[in-house]
Amino acid sequence: MFARRTDWKLTENRIAAVLQAARASGAELIDLTVSNPTHCNFILDSAGILLALSRAESLNYDPDPQGLHSARELVTAYYSGLKVRSTVMEVLPEQIFLTTSTSEGYSYLFRLLCNPGDEVLVPRPSYPLFEFLADIQDVQLRSYELFYDHGWHMDFGGLQKSVSDRARAVLVVNPNNPTGSFVHCNELEKLAAFCRERGLALISDEVFLDYEVECKAEVSLASSCDCLSFALSGLSKISCLPQMKLAWIVVNGPSELRDQAHARLQVIADTYLSVNAPIQHALGELLKQRDRLQPQLTRRVRANLKFLDEQLRSAQSIQRLRVEGGWYAVLRIPVKKPDEDLVIELIEKASVIVHPGHFYDFPTDGYLVVSLITPEDKFQKGIVTALKIAV
Repeated sequence: MFARRTDWKLTENRIAAVLQAARASGAELIDLTVSNPTHCNFILDSAGILLALSRAESLNYDPDPQGLHSARELVTAYYSGLKVRSTVMEVLPEQIFLTTSTSEGYSYLFRLLCNPGDEVLVPRPSYPLFEFLADIQDVQLRSYELFYDHGWHMDFGGLQKSVSDRARAVLVVNPNNPTGSFVHCNELEKLAAFCRERGLALISDEVFLDYEVECKAEVSLASSCDCLSFALSGLSKISCLPQMKLAWIVVNGPSELRDQAHARLQVIADTYLSVNAPIQHALGELLKQRDRLQPQLTRRVRANLKFLDEQLRSAQSIQRLRVEGGWYAVLRIPVKKPDEDLVIELIEKASVIVHPGHFYDFPTDGYLVVSLITPEDKFQKGIVTALKIAV
């Protein structure tokens, strides 16, 4: 009765089962994996947000496959104020397709580029959502490795070996979740040449691009035209408003390929017309919220990272890997037991939740991932307790 593409293993894994039992027992858990900024005690301009959603224009239905031109102009204004490599970016409204989420953006692009069974190359480690997005679109994923050597780097030799005749695109996350590594200028040059020579598209997930920690953002595919490329971003991370569902795709590349992609994306987008009017009309105010929220989030990330480093001075067997951007930290720990067993031990003995490395497809045990947007009091208590067990 059901499609093979949805034949996922739906039973709880061990960590989920232990978490459910802990919550059922009434245990007060410290969640060091929190990724939802609306649960992290940041101060919103609630009145301004709600007022923006009440505009009279929202009662009219004026569909456009790419989204309202006025809303797309606001996205171009965002990019004109986003300095990457100390240069001002230029994006035109005609290059932009509004979507309800970056997940929907991936759906559009996988449908645009791939026939059933075709392949997209994705980084490893990276966010686990890609597997489900690919399955739903009948797309296969092939991994290429990121390796750590005084910072994260792309394994271009491995990338070349991963390409098959079914490959249609290379995906990068800039900065990566959870490694926090930006795509650097030399890497983009190699990637663009690699894709151009092989007739592949380049997709860049840039939702965390605004959040610089130990490095400056160097590139964005929104301004790269060396190969057919697509940059994705949206309100969820830029303005810390995941409940306000609006994201976008920026289409770029050589003019002929870009025009073909644009025409096909218009048909795909026109089939759904999923972006609602109130959010589009409120976009100016919602983007403005980043001026209030991003400084709060950045201060917390830096404060939590500073506290983590202070604690690690007395836990020298644990290494905190470089965090160029984003809001996660990766800890490399001694492999005394599988990461999953350690995570379960932290829940059962310390009521602290962290992510095991395998959740993000780290190739070996010995990695934990923590969120740096956790409220500072909880982060400090959770880290002190977790390190006592993890050492």
